[in-house]
Amino acid sequence: MNQEILAWVSKAEEDWRIVCRESVVTDGPSLNGICFHAQQCIEKYFKARLRLGEIPIRKTHDLIILHNEVIVLEPHWHDLHDGLADVSSYAIALRYPGLDATRDEANRAVEFCDLVRNLVRKSLDLDDDDG
Repeated sequence: MNQEILAWVSKAEEDWRIVCRESVVTDGPSLNGICFHAQQCIEKYFKARLRLGEIPIRKTHDLIILHNEVIVLEPHWHDLHDGLADVSSYAIALRYPGLDATRDEANRAVEFCDLVRNLVRKSLDLDDDDG
């Protein structure tokens, strides 16, 4: 695996560590942060998978757009679409006043991020210890 792909994985794992740390906070967790970093983790893992497949990376935070490109390489990931629609909105919507994540949304974002992370890591032939 080349250095560019490993750099995307490293950035994705940084987001994943933030998601995991904030998820266990009981006094004042950053629910918006959990959702945002879950979106970011998925985005970066998708970009790593695209690079492995030698597909150029678009400058987008839209997980649906990235998913449409990734399923060319991983057609069995088609079922991720519905979950991605929810998580994709966290790239922007929760970063500004007017909308805040609930605990349920944060929990769903963590679970979905974990699912996608594991799928991509398996596709990249990475062990859990590599993250």
